[in-house]
Amino acid sequence: MTERAAPFEERLKAQAYGVGFDLAGIAALGPMPTAPHYDEWLAAGYAGEMAFLTKRQRLRADSTRPVRGMRSALVVALDYGGRQPAGPFARYARGGDYHRLMWDRLDEVGTWLTAETGAKTRSFVDSGPVLERDLARQAGLGWFGKNTMLINPRLGSFFFLGALFTEAELAPDAPFADDRCGSCTRCLDACPTQAFVEPRVLDATRCISYLTIERRSDIPDRLQASIGEHLYGCDECQDVCPWNVRFATALKEPTFTASGLRAHADAGGVARALLAMSAEEYELEFGTSAVTRAPLERLQRNAAVVLRNTGGAP
Repeated sequence: MTERAAPFEERLKAQAYGVGFDLAGIAALGPMPTAPHYDEWLAAGYAGEMAFLTKRQRLRADSTRPVRGMRSALVVALDYGGRQPAGPFARYARGGDYHRLMWDRLDEVGTWLTAETGAKTRSFVDSGPVLERDLARQAGLGWFGKNTMLINPRLGSFFFLGALFTEAELAPDAPFADDRCGSCTRCLDACPTQAFVEPRVLDATRCISYLTIERRSDIPDRLQASIGEHLYGCDECQDVCPWNVRFATALKEPTFTASGLRAHADAGGVARALLAMSAEEYELEFGTSAVTRAPLERLQRNAAVVLRNTGGAP
């Protein structure tokens, strides 16, 4: 009896798993269901100083627009571990930069897809006008939690998202239709700055990740005490999520292993080191990590706040 070949879509997802991704699904490109909500969120001013989010809204509204001729997307997730102890740096930024790693892996899958079909591809990892969470939900990877994170029922939410757009017309997976948060509000209750206006609506201007990374101006006095010991980013709404408590995994990707100052839990000691750091030392310490999203002067601003909060201000 002749063995039947697996559908191309399954072979494509097998390639994604083969290069190291933890989740993979397929979505058809087209109008994005969350685009109207995104526009409302921007209009409410919740993006704060993140002006880049207000640009190219027309492209974000329809995923066929960023690259002409693309029809489908392979959407992937890469776990960065949620079992490491909490610390002054959010877990995702403690090791090497995820962008390059994921781009390289997506490009490898794209090379295979082009060789098999002749169709062109384009990789996206936080790198274009794409609503990645929306695509991931459409590809069956999870649902939007009340903390706005995409949650997968087998992994929780400690993962990065990426997408490989292609001209090939692929059979899409079924969207993830369930809301499995139920009546739980642990993530909303745990937020130190009460940044959630309501379930699934985040006022980024109050979010510790925004305040310590994206905000260029001084952190408002009224929010400084709530920053606590957070020097770069925050995991608190994810830490308390029951899906992470039960299903978050230990770190397995060596690239994301914490290094240097990011491996230390003593926020006061790290803050003092940051305040004494030169531009050259900053580049050596963080140059290959996602921490470079925040320049040295911003980290030093954060460090001064943390030292005041810990009673260690000079």
